[in-house]
Amino acid sequence: MQFIRDLYAAAGAQRRPLISFEFFTPKTAEGERTLFGRTLPALAALRPGYCSVTYGAGGSTRDKTLDMVERIQREHGIAAMAHLTCVGSAREEIVALLEDARRRGIANLLALRGDPPAGTTVFQKVGGGFQYAHELVTLTRQVGGFCVGVAGFPEGHLECQEGRYVDWERLKAKVDCGADFILTQLFFDNRCFYEFRDHLAKRLGVRVPIVPGVIPIQSASQIRKFVALCGATLPPALSARLDALAEDDAAAAAFGIEFATAQCADLLRHGVPGLHFYSLNKAPAVTRIIEDLGFGAGGEFSLGSPAGRP
Repeated sequence: MQFIRDLYAAAGAQRRPLISFEFFTPKTAEGERTLFGRTLPALAALRPGYCSVTYGAGGSTRDKTLDMVERIQREHGIAAMAHLTCVGSAREEIVALLEDARRRGIANLLALRGDPPAGTTVFQKVGGGFQYAHELVTLTRQVGGFCVGVAGFPEGHLECQEGRYVDWERLKAKVDCGADFILTQLFFDNRCFYEFRDHLAKRLGVRVPIVPGVIPIQSASQIRKFVALCGATLPPALSARLDALAEDDAAAAAFGIEFATAQCADLLRHGVPGLHFYSLNKAPAVTRIIEDLGFGAGGEFSLGSPAGRP
């Protein structure tokens, strides 16, 4: 499988954005059947550059994550990336996991500190483990043979009390340790992303791809829970609209498609290297957004097309 950094380089040379999707590991057998029987085939038809698979709270799905990444690559021929966190693992355990991933043909990893296990609120490293994601990036580079992505927060990490500029300095440190690209947390105000991107590129000298993460709103209640967990903000106009749709999930989902399509079109006009969709293991909303943006059936898209015209 190709390294994701090479996929971004090739797409950039062709002046086209790279589309990618994130999935989580299903909790039930029925959820797994739906994901592999319906969702993945539908989204694979859109010809994404790659997919990513989450690690689960507290690292609770480590083996399932690797199984799922391996299966996506084997059955669909799509490069897939496994999330990897510092939670609950000593250095030796992480090395063993990296070696297992390599044996499985998994070449792409997203290095994260990770969230505390369920029932706890403060991250605590285990004995012989890591406290920060940059340590995980460094180890992965030492082991060798992987392309490594990291997470970025356009509004600053929720736990960074010093503010977003300090958080962005810490993100640069992850890149300096060897990260190949940055995927952002979800956001709803593109101005936050542009300030984030420009600060990293122009002030801090970051040269790796900085890719926006986009989530289609499914319901007002669900998205409010998400932003409370990750620290993203809802602009006043969007918040008011969600209040009006609070009792109508179908209408909220339709509005979510409309909002995300407009958000992505603006991001494309501003030259982002790709769009990373948080699919929530569902295909219809993401499919509609990509079609409305003007991507061809084979995944072709030109920055000269209407959605991407400056």
